Order: sequence, then C-alpha cells, then structure tokens
Amino acid sequence: MRTVAAVARAREALMLSDVSPDEDGTTAPPGRQRPPADRAALRGDLRSALPDATAAVVVTALVFAFLYARMESGASDTVAVMPFMDDAGTYWMYLLSQAFGWSGLLWAWGTVMLGLLLSGPRPTRLPVSRRVLERWHRTTSLTTMALMTAHALMFAAELVRYETKVGWAERLWVGFADSFVPGWYDSGTGRVAIPLGQGALYLAIPLGLLFYVRHRIGANTWRRLHRFVIVVYVLSVWHTLLYGTNVWYGEWPRTVLWLLQVPVALLLLTRLLRPARRAERLGRPGGGAARSGWWLRVAGRAAAGAVVIGLVAVVVSGRDGGRDRPSHPPATAPHSQETD
Repeated sequence: MRTVAAVARAREALMLSDVSPDEDGTTAPPGRQRPPADRAALRGDLRSALPDATAAVVVTALVFAFLYARMESGASDTVAVMPFMDDAGTYWMYLLSQAFGWSGLLWAWGTVMLGLLLSGPRPTRLPVSRRVLERWHRTTSLTTMALMTAHALMFAAELVRYETKVGWAERLWVGFADSFVPGWYDSGTGRVAIPLGQGALYLAIPLGLLFYVRHRIGANTWRRLHRFVIVVYVLSVWHTLLYGTNVWYGEWPRTVLWLLQVPVALLLLTRLLRPARRAERLGRPGGGAARSGWWLRVAGRAAAGAVVIGLVAVVVSGRDGGRDRPSHPPATAPHSQETD
C-alpha cells in the first residue's frame, strides 16, 4: 500500500511539474483553459514593455524636438551635409526618422548591455534581481525592434513625399524599394549604409522573437542563434556612422558614439573570457572537431580584445573616420527625383 501511495504522489508531482505557470507566476486551476506557454510569455512581455515603449516614445519626441529646433536655428548638421533640406516644416518626416533611429540605437545599446551582463560571469551585487534584468532585456529588445521599424517606415514616408513628379503608385514603390529592398537605393553613401541598416532590421526581428519559440526549436539551437544579436548591433552602429548626418563630421558627437562602444566591447570580452555556462569555457584543446572549436573560441576572444584596443585608440587619438566640415557644403539632393 505504501508503494502504491508513493507512486500516486510521484505521478501527481510529475503532472504538476508539467503545468506551465501563468503570467503572474501562479499555476492555473485544472478547469481553466490556458494559452500556449510561448504565446503567454510573448503576451506578458508585450504588457511589460508598455512602460519601456512609452519612455522610448518620450525620448524620440525629445530628440525630434531637438533636431527640429537645430534645423530651424540653422545649426543642424543635417543641413550642413544637405543644404537643400533647410526647411524643418517640409522635412519633418526625415527628422522623425532620425529621431526614431537615435532612440532605437540607444535602446539597442541598452538591451545588448543587459544581454551581455546576463550571459557573462554572475555579478555579485545587482540593484535588482536577475529575473527583473532578464525581463528588462526582453522588453527593451521588443522596443528596439519597434523603434527600428518606425525608423525605416518614416524614411520610406519621406521618400514618398519627396518623389512629387510621378504618380502615387510609383511613389509608394520608390519609397518601399529604397527603404526595404537591399541594393535598391543607389545614391552616395546610402548604397552601403542603407543595406547595413536593412540587414540589422531583418536580423533583429527573427532573432528577437526566437526566444518565444525556444521550446520548439530547442534551447541549444536558440542559444546559438541568439549570439548573432551582437551582429545586429554592430550593423546598426556601422549604419549610423556611415549615414548619420548628426555624426557625419569628425567632431565630438561622433567621438561620443565611438566611446559608447567601449563598455559593450569590454562586456563582450568578459563574457567570452568568463562565460557563465561551463560548456562555453575554453579549457584544454581536445582532438578533431573539438580542437577546431577550441581554436575558434580562442580566435573570438582575440578578436574581441583587438576590438577593445581599437576602440580605445580611436577615442584617444580622435581619428574616428569623420569627414572634415567643408567651407562650402554641397547642395545636392540625396538622389534625383523620379521623372515620367
């Protein structure tokens, strides 16, 4: 009888362990219909992201007001690069695209910092619990994806407004193709910079949402794919350095942008040197495929160290790749308007 009772208790415990918790952390009563765990997690994170998204909208509005005021005052670097845009009332959609881009880059910086902090060596002291940091990482990731999408949409809207010499159907196509089709934009620096931004957007969305299907694809697969999030961030910064008119010239705003990358690189190097998971630690080289993986991990750590040294050298030397401000700035448009 005791054996039967023990088996019954074990089966009951196993059944309870298979019940996924509700979004508030409690288990649902037996008769209640629950949504799938992945859908519930996404829904819960979307609700948790509302305060974060609200803050992002406020920051975007402040950046937009700042850029608008600078253009109105004649102090805008955008106007220095493209003098034909010296009309904030006309080019407000372009300014809003810039504002979404800057807030998106700020949120991307924050979510990458949180991700590296969580995946590296466990900090001994944290202002909040690890669970809260993980939720912040997920919500800031969702907000970043929304900001990146808004940045691209407002850029497309500005292009639609700009192409006034063709019909609406062709204007919509031009705006869509230049903004979302890699290689379509064929003017100046944008031929390289815009595909980089498109690559960041098209990688960010699936990599960010894979968390919510990790139980279906497997935790190990999700971890391997999630590592490429750092590529999204690198592409975003590269896109900004190439195409951001506010950091076009080799002056302090561009230097500050480079400086912000130093803590990211340091955290990445720390995460590689002291990974939280034992399987990712360097250890001793094995044989065959294991030896190849060992050398790959060594190369990754060496590359991260070289990046840290390079970033410090850029900031200290001031040679950040910025252009010299010309005495007579060009008056050309980003690309000629479409004609019939």
